[in-house]
Amino acid sequence: MESRHVAHEDHEDHVAEFGPAAEPAAAPRARKTSRRSVLAAAAAGFAGWTPLSRISAAAAATPTPPNFPAAIPLYRQAYENWSGEIAVDDVWTAAPASPADVVTIANWAHANGYRIRARASGHNWSPLILPAGSQGAGVVLVDTTEHLTAVTVTAGSPATVRTQTGVTMETLLTRLETAGYGLTAAPAPGDLTVGGVLAIGGHGTAIPATGETPVPGTTYGSLSNLIVSFTAVVWDSSANAYALRTFGRSEAASKAFLTHLGRAFLTEVVLQVGANQRLRCQSWFDIPWTQLFAAPGSGATRTFAGYVESAGRVEAIWFPFTDNPWLKVWSRSPSRPLLSRTVNSPYNYGFSDSLPKQATDLIAQIIAGNGSLTPTFGQTQIALVGTGLITTATYDIWGWSKNLLLYVRPTTLQVTANGYAILTNRANIQRVVNEFCTYYRSRLTAYQDQGRYPMNGPVEIRVTGLDATGDVGVTSAGSPQLSAVRPRPDHSDWDVAVWLDILTVPGTPYSHQFFREVEAWIFGTFSGNYAAVRPEWSKGWAYTTTAAWADGPTIGTAIPNAYRAGQPAADNWDTARTTLNSFDPHRIFTSPLLDALLP
Repeated sequence: MESRHVAHEDHEDHVAEFGPAAEPAAAPRARKTSRRSVLAAAAAGFAGWTPLSRISAAAAATPTPPNFPAAIPLYRQAYENWSGEIAVDDVWTAAPASPADVVTIANWAHANGYRIRARASGHNWSPLILPAGSQGAGVVLVDTTEHLTAVTVTAGSPATVRTQTGVTMETLLTRLETAGYGLTAAPAPGDLTVGGVLAIGGHGTAIPATGETPVPGTTYGSLSNLIVSFTAVVWDSSANAYALRTFGRSEAASKAFLTHLGRAFLTEVVLQVGANQRLRCQSWFDIPWTQLFAAPGSGATRTFAGYVESAGRVEAIWFPFTDNPWLKVWSRSPSRPLLSRTVNSPYNYGFSDSLPKQATDLIAQIIAGNGSLTPTFGQTQIALVGTGLITTATYDIWGWSKNLLLYVRPTTLQVTANGYAILTNRANIQRVVNEFCTYYRSRLTAYQDQGRYPMNGPVEIRVTGLDATGDVGVTSAGSPQLSAVRPRPDHSDWDVAVWLDILTVPGTPYSHQFFREVEAWIFGTFSGNYAAVRPEWSKGWAYTTTAAWADGPTIGTAIPNAYRAGQPAADNWDTARTTLNSFDPHRIFTSPLLDALLP
């Protein structure tokens, strides 16, 4: 029931090639599997098509990429992104044993006209790796998860962890916990890799609660702001070849790599970390949305912003056509509260990881074309949450941070999602949430009145801090230039980001039209007066009425301008683009979307 968590060209026709193909009104999703198998996957509660097998280079029916280094394993393997909207049956994939092997592959790609893309868990929506409809021609995926998995924790001030980029977040947090360290916040899925999280500026949900003292070595912004140094494969003009280079956070060029969107290839990073904390997570599902998301000054006593102020860590999950959201509130709690249950492992909401038959039957019928069941499906989901929290005794849990921060498994219902970060002052959190939720509910009702049900997944709302340079415990040249939560120097009072996502099953009729309307409203409403918007890189944005990542004016103008606004001319979007191009002038680390977004 939950799903997580990461584009302006001259005109739309030019960029549509990397967006998903236009969908017929009742098509479930554009995939190579049959309609029957799609419905069977829905009935299983998750996408059923997974890349399990490999075809060796010797056994492959199609020609092997020419002159590929013989010492590095090469095979064809299926690739699928999180929502299943990008699915390729067999892409040439390599498994480097070391960072030096990645350099060898890079120089091979340059010499033979190929592009290489880092491959990890595939838990991403946007086509930063491969576009929808791709056959993988001219591309070799580089699987970082097999061998680039070394982790070393070092005490110090700040304490650090040296990790290769194929390490999963669950492995990283487990190693940190063993050594007595942790993170303030993290993305909920534990199968994400460190490299993937950093590439898109991955985040959790946390700002300092009222009276809270930050833990040294941590940040309330994106995980990219924890980077102390990193090693990347870059072009060395003196050697006329690609080579490994280590960058310190004090180097100006490092700011472009900290959140690079896949326009670079990092093999290793050093992250600062802080002392591990015990957390308490309480869940509520009895607060009406009209109160939780009420207008500021309305007199409501149980508001979203109120919980943020008191605990600092909040997530609201609001299923369509329901009155009460599922509210999670995390708080630092060194000692176990009397009524809390201790948990010693992550993924404690098993009821949200796989849906029971009553829910999967509904989603199967919705995918098959009976959208009028969407309100029933929404009501069923929140009822399952309430029952699940009570029967599993997870409405009030307590333990080390890892065990409360990781709570989404790969088996959860796989959906598509849009995503935006709204930068503002913490005093305006409730205003942002109220304006958005009021608009969303009105549009959902307007569509329902026309017999249309474009959204069958929840709204998800989180709040984080920004990538403050003061959080960094070493000399720093500045914040990540392409991070969605990069501070605005012209608005020093803006200190938080409100993250807004809407989820739905891929191919739901009218979903792209709805997403486009919402995006236009968001860009128009949060236009710089009291708040400003940036896209969440891993999610959906730049919508047309038929596709995401396909609207030329958004990709070519609105998004770059969102990263130029308020930044110095020599330290903005264009600076990052120039830097990344200079270290990969042959564009072997790119994709069609990145070619349009960062030409």
